[in-house]
Amino acid sequence: MHTMSHPVAPVSGARNDAKNEAKNGAMHSAANVAVAGATGYAGQELLRLLARHPGVSITAAMSSGTAAASTRPLPALAHLWDGAIQPLSHDALREADLVFLALPDSAAAELGPMLAEAGVRVIDLSGAFRLRDSDARARWYPETRQVPARVAYGLTERERVHVRDAQLVANPGCYPTAALLALAPLVDAGLIAQASDVIVDAKSGVSGAGKTPTERTHFSEVHGSVSAYGVFNHRHGAEIEQGLGREVTFTPHLVPLDRGILSTIYVRVPAGTTESAVGDLLAQAYAGETFMRLTGSALPEIKHVVHTNFCDIGWRVEAARGSTARAILVSVIDNLVKGAAGQAVQNMNVMLGLEETLGLL
Repeated sequence: MHTMSHPVAPVSGARNDAKNEAKNGAMHSAANVAVAGATGYAGQELLRLLARHPGVSITAAMSSGTAAASTRPLPALAHLWDGAIQPLSHDALREADLVFLALPDSAAAELGPMLAEAGVRVIDLSGAFRLRDSDARARWYPETRQVPARVAYGLTERERVHVRDAQLVANPGCYPTAALLALAPLVDAGLIAQASDVIVDAKSGVSGAGKTPTERTHFSEVHGSVSAYGVFNHRHGAEIEQGLGREVTFTPHLVPLDRGILSTIYVRVPAGTTESAVGDLLAQAYAGETFMRLTGSALPEIKHVVHTNFCDIGWRVEAARGSTARAILVSVIDNLVKGAAGQAVQNMNVMLGLEETLGLL
């Protein structure tokens, strides 16, 4: 089959000038950042990225517990970051310019508003502040009783204008990141048939379930198997529906990989819609976006994006049957980078006025 590639267009002159100014600014001062929950998968990924970031200084890295026993060494980061993990301290976090919360929802729901009110800027990797609707939030994140002012949803490529001035950024979930980046431009353009089901069939590596072991994530349960879970009952479904403004059938699956997400997305488009038309639409939506790679009919794979902040999207469209045609999009990300720590650092760069790709390429 013919492969249609849509390379990302170069950044325009005005935007390039702004990026150069941001780079120059980063040389003069480093922001003090802290990580709470640094021993989890996303937290360790944050430390790995921040330790090599020229625009920030890590002033504290904390576990998710307040007891000394909750700390431990991180041998994977030796010679990259040689600091010590400290027990969680609310007071110490207030000393940072910006704090990453890689904590359980309940802890983030408590700490986020407290830090925001103290003037500390926050990037929260939990789901505590992602849902705008209070009823949906009460159902999926009942621990969140207070939402601070100036909260932005941190899907960077689509929300950077809001991220820039936010006091707290709700970093998107990993599944919603992959799904929304593929679907949102089509929804914006009205290209998905109104009566069409939107089906997101997503597969994730085991690290997406977090570091706390469960029977489902036990090696002998995962190895050699694939399982669906959270059918009609996964909170990321609500997040995807919020981003698209329409109903979505979302089914996540656990696959025997340590990291990565592949979402296969099924929609119907008007008769006469071509693969080139879909490609042109996505290319226009993501012109100048370094971390978006459009692969056309050469469908992407998880191994193409692991350990990177890229989102690769491919698509195919069949010949019309009646008034609509079936279209399939495949979106892949690394759940710990673009789906968590990498997107968080990308948002931090926007918030601090730094080059958006700094520390990520």
